[in-house]
Amino acid sequence: MPASPSTARAINDRLALRLLQQDGPLTAGQLKQLTGLSRPTVADLVERLTDAGLIAVVGEAGEQRRGPNAKLYGIVADRAHLAALDVRTEGVSVVVSDLVGAVLAEASVPIGGDMGTGPAVEQAVALVEQVAKEAGADRLHTVGIGAPGLIDPATGELRDSTGLPEWHRRLVAALQERLPAARVNVENETNLAALAEQRDGAARDRDTFVLLWLGHGTGAAVVLDGALRRGASGGTGEIGFLPVPGTPGPPSAVDCEGGFHSLAGSAAIVELAGAYRVSVEGASVHEPAAAGVVREAVAVVGGSYQAETGHVSGTASPAGSADRFLDALADRLALGVASVVAILDPGCVVLGGEVGQAGGELLAGRVQERVRRMSPLATVVRPSSLGGGAVLRGALLTAREAAQDDLFAPPDR
Repeated sequence: MPASPSTARAINDRLALRLLQQDGPLTAGQLKQLTGLSRPTVADLVERLTDAGLIAVVGEAGEQRRGPNAKLYGIVADRAHLAALDVRTEGVSVVVSDLVGAVLAEASVPIGGDMGTGPAVEQAVALVEQVAKEAGADRLHTVGIGAPGLIDPATGELRDSTGLPEWHRRLVAALQERLPAARVNVENETNLAALAEQRDGAARDRDTFVLLWLGHGTGAAVVLDGALRRGASGGTGEIGFLPVPGTPGPPSAVDCEGGFHSLAGSAAIVELAGAYRVSVEGASVHEPAAAGVVREAVAVVGGSYQAETGHVSGTASPAGSADRFLDALADRLALGVASVVAILDPGCVVLGGEVGQAGGELLAGRVQERVRRMSPLATVVRPSSLGGGAVLRGALLTAREAAQDDLFAPPDR
């Protein structure tokens, strides 16, 4: 059955808006060429979108051309403002952008474990309001939140998870109360990081891959044939609970200690480094301690160590100690990666988070070498190119897409 005229118009409008989002300002002629639509159809959709306040003339194409055919049309960026939050156990980061994704303001605030739930929620909400004000956003259209823990697939809400602070769950409700006009969406942080790595990072060329998150904790995100997989209970990728050898005992349903987390979480990596007499001074307070240890070990082994950034202490051969530490860490990470590969055969695993980015090609290469010895399935292992910033970028991407889905929808939807 052919589409109705209103449906056809909506499809054409969405196509044109996506092209303007992707390629920037375009002339009517360029829209005609890219969409394959007739000149009258393009003229009609340009008029509709302009009248709706979604696009506007932003300039002219070429140095000599003038007139209607030279007009460049672009999305009205300030039609909507968006906020993205990266909610961590120890704090929260916020960015506010316009409709095309340009960041207008950003800030972070630490939230200590000794702070009560109420004050923690208030501090986080106040940060969102502050950043929005600095960005000149009188109203936020959509707020995207990345948080650790399980997202209930039925309700889209953050589920109660052992070990996570209560203020995480309270924050979503508080934002909805203080920003009643905004759409508030929450997603698992590792899933958002995977979306960002696929759009702008290490998995740009992959429709199927797994992101292994290595930060304060561990997690995984699974993208198959271009689609993010969440599972029946929203728990796809809870790799911290994966039973692995080398731990005192198996994990439990309420505690991932004894699982892969016990080998690859930040505290476990720092402890492993200590066993090889590798430590770091001067690591950033804004990243897991493990990221600083791994970064300095990689620098020593790679011969690019700079004394002013900190120091690695150990035996008479610091490079030897760092090298053995990275080998031992690669052994641990390979257990988790090989398990994922055996089940999913993703062809590509990205070592994400701050630790994955800090390890770079050196650590990724060692993990890949071990996985190839353990599995007959060809697997490329890559380091994250976005690191911890992938969560915030992913939250902003999903907020932008949600806002555009709403604003670009036909009025009679």
